[in-house]
Amino acid sequence: MNEPIADTIAPEVQAPQPTFADFGVLPATVQSLADVGIIHPFAIQEMTLPVALGGHDIIGQAKTGTGKTLGFGVPLLNRVVAPGEAGYDDLPAPGKPQALVIVPTRELAVQVANDLEAASSRRSVRVIQLYGGRAYEPQIAMLNKGVDVVVGTPGRMIDLMNQGHLTLLRAGIVVLDEADEMLDLGFLPDVEKLLSQTPAVRQTMLFSATMPGPVVALARRYMKQPTHIRASDPHDDSVTVKNITQFVYRTHALDKIEMLSRLLQARGRGLTIVFTRTKRTAAKVSDELTERGFAAGSIHGDLGQGAREQALRAFRNGKIDVLVATDVAARGIDVEDVTHVVNYQCPEDEKIYLHRTGRTGRAGQRGTAVTFVDWDDVPRWSLIDKAIGLGHPDPAETYSTSPSFYSDLDIPEGTKGRLPRTQRTRAGLDAEQLEDLGETGKRTAPARNGRGGERRNSDRRGGSGERGRQGGAGHAQAPRAAREHAGETSPKDGVDPAKRRSRNRRRTRGGKPAAPAAE
Repeated sequence: MNEPIADTIAPEVQAPQPTFADFGVLPATVQSLADVGIIHPFAIQEMTLPVALGGHDIIGQAKTGTGKTLGFGVPLLNRVVAPGEAGYDDLPAPGKPQALVIVPTRELAVQVANDLEAASSRRSVRVIQLYGGRAYEPQIAMLNKGVDVVVGTPGRMIDLMNQGHLTLLRAGIVVLDEADEMLDLGFLPDVEKLLSQTPAVRQTMLFSATMPGPVVALARRYMKQPTHIRASDPHDDSVTVKNITQFVYRTHALDKIEMLSRLLQARGRGLTIVFTRTKRTAAKVSDELTERGFAAGSIHGDLGQGAREQALRAFRNGKIDVLVATDVAARGIDVEDVTHVVNYQCPEDEKIYLHRTGRTGRAGQRGTAVTFVDWDDVPRWSLIDKAIGLGHPDPAETYSTSPSFYSDLDIPEGTKGRLPRTQRTRAGLDAEQLEDLGETGKRTAPARNGRGGERRNSDRRGGSGERGRQGGAGHAQAPRAAREHAGETSPKDGVDPAKRRSRNRRRTRGGKPAAPAAE
């Protein structure tokens, strides 16, 4: 009797997964990545490395959370010569930036710089972060001492360039990260000014999740025969990452905080980011959650840079497990073990939705995205749903007591809107040190919202508080009262402002002083 056919077929042999070493990456970089557990490149990195290492211009496009940073970071580091390495002394200008990475927000600048430092930990590459909200002096001191890679936001870099502290004439590698966000925030003119100061012969890499027309036009203008790389999973034709499970509920505004409090007690929930549209809502939700016993912090434009970085560090270190943020943080937060993202307020459009939900389900992990839609926001949500094809244009009306809400998110029965004291185990935001960054742009008078003396920065333009708003070139735009208080200017007529306010106006009649009123 013949043997079964299945037994005679040789098992399929799978090709070994490539490593960074297989692409000719510097051994020191390969070892540095291995030190942090990164051995195999992701799809966008695997497709990008052969082209980028060859010195060609690249347009890289991939979904949020798929590893674009190392896609340009590894080739960039491959071309940078660090102090003490062969050829460093032969550089035309040792100590001047050899590579430039332009990003739209402070948080993204920190994340990219940290990734580059991790990938070059076994080398002496000097990476500097340049963004608003920090004092100029330490950044200027580092530039004068010598740097190899500059990562920063456009406004602060242009400030330092105009002051003569930053030169980009030797930056032979330029990266534009999240170019579509820079378009949305109005940074493209600043980006063009920075590009005009770099060498004519350079390698330019542009990475973004989406490619609107103006970004493509920018690429055509400043790049030479770029290779367009679009990395995607052949088994995933959706706009969002398939590892993210998404839920949408039509909610009542007065019930949202109760729903959120119960959601945060779901089984298996890890670190969670809650997104709001406004700064006031972010602060209010964070305070409310803290009062209910959750370890929460917030990031929004009304906070100084020190407070924003304190919240991010506390979140990364696990001292808080809920971070409430405006869209300023939708890009740049790359934290492991973010299991849930909650859209407390409906996003403005599909791009913001994708970047919010992209904070979870990163690097192949699974995540959950929950969106609360007010009755007034249903038309907006319908447009978002149609654009990304979620199939939930008319979300079901849901409350904090709805059985479907509990079953969808695996919330234990009987869960209430306050965290039991036995589960309040995290240290909290105050356990993380608040650094004195020598912040620029502080108010000298109390802020209108009564939350202290921080200058009210806009969440637009990345909330960076840069040119025209903080320090440097923005000095002239400081509130007049603050400048008078500092003795930098005086009222036009030389009269003390307090006396001017208390002065009575003279009454006239027919151009002549009126008779005093009878007592």
